[in-house]
Amino acid sequence: MAELSSATVKRVQDALRQLGLGHEIVDLGLSARTAADAARAVGCRVDQICKSLVFRLRASGRPLLVVTSGAHRVDEAKVAALVGEPLDRADAAFVRAETGFAIGGVAPIGHTGPVVTLIDEHLLTFEEIWAAAGHPNTVFRLTPGDLVTMTRGRVAAVS
Repeated sequence: MAELSSATVKRVQDALRQLGLGHEIVDLGLSARTAADAARAVGCRVDQICKSLVFRLRASGRPLLVVTSGAHRVDEAKVAALVGEPLDRADAAFVRAETGFAIGGVAPIGHTGPVVTLIDEHLLTFEEIWAAAGHPNTVFRLTPGDLVTMTRGRVAAVS
């Protein structure tokens, strides 16, 4: 489908190939912009969906990616304490500038620059999880261990 040829999806596919773990991007043919949409499309539980939320660290201006379970809300005060800096929600322009992705398609890998990453510890309770692949219609299946390895993220209680 057309989405698999987009530059952002190609960037994620290239990052996945470099990791050599055999992950394949799936074009759902419909929007998976929300965790509930994605779960319905792939046939899994909502909490097996990785929501990639980008925040702006207030003091440094750096991006922070929080990969959380689709069933959870991020506790911003808890996350701020974890990273030692207050945070703000990032607007669409900041997300695009810092990750190269549009909101709704932010992948956990393939960013255009370095991004500090926190991973919701709840995601580690599953054998498989699903993450966005650079476009709201694309996802890929992975294990929680793969997520930690590919992002070099810190596992924490974020909700």
